[in-house]
Amino acid sequence: MSLPRLFMDALPTAENTLVHLGPEASRHLKALRLKPGAALELVLGEEIWTADLAELDRGRATARLVSPLQEEREPPMALEACLPLPAQLSLFDEWLPPLVELGATLIQPVIYQRSEYDAAKTLARMERWSRLIQSACEQSHRSRLPELRAPIPFEQLLGWPSSQKWVAYELATGLANPDFCHESLAFTSGPEGGITPGEFAALEKAGWKPVSLGRSILRAVTAPVALLGAIQFQIGRLHSKED
Repeated sequence: MSLPRLFMDALPTAENTLVHLGPEASRHLKALRLKPGAALELVLGEEIWTADLAELDRGRATARLVSPLQEEREPPMALEACLPLPAQLSLFDEWLPPLVELGATLIQPVIYQRSEYDAAKTLARMERWSRLIQSACEQSHRSRLPELRAPIPFEQLLGWPSSQKWVAYELATGLANPDFCHESLAFTSGPEGGITPGEFAALEKAGWKPVSLGRSILRAVTAPVALLGAIQFQIGRLHSKED
C-alpha cells in the first residue's frame, strides 16, 4: 500500500529536519487516522522525502524527514492540456483530477467562441482548481504539481510553441490521426457545442493536427480525458520499443 503523500513549499532539507505541515494537512492526516510515528512522503519543491509523523494534535502536524526518495513519476515530455472554458465551470472541476492523474504538466484554460466566459466567476474558482490539482497529485503520487495558468483567448493557441499540437475534432476530416513522437505535446478540444468551423480552420492552419477519438460525438467533459489517455498509451508504446 502506498504511503500518504503531501506537497509542501520548498525549504532547506536534511535528515531529521522537522517540517510543520499546516492545518489543512493536519485535517487530512487526521481523516486518514494516522498516528505519530506513521510513515508518509513529502514533496518539498523539487525534492521528495520519506518522513515520520512526529506530531498530530489540535490542528497542528509536524513531520520529521527521514531520507530522500529517488523516484520519477512524471511523464518524459511536457503534456499541455489547453482546456476550453465551459459554460458550466463545474465541468472544469470534473476534468482536473483525471487529467492530473494521467500526467498533464500544464493546465491552460482557453476562451473559445462557444465558451461563456465570465472573468469574475472564473477567477473566483482558480484557488479551488489549484486545490483540486494538488489533491490529485497527492492521490496519484505525482512528483511535481502541474502549472495552472490564467485563461487566454483562443487566438493565443495559434502561436502555441509545442512541437506537437493535437485537437480533438468531432467532424470527419479524412485525415489519419497524427504520428506520435517523443517531444512536447499540447492538446485541446471544444466546449459545449464544440469548436466552430472557423476556429478549427485557424487551428489547422497554425499546425494543430486533428485527432479522431472514434465515430461517436463525445461530451465536452469526456474528450480531453480520452485524448490524454490515448497519448499516455502512445508514450507506453514508445518506451517499450526503446527498452
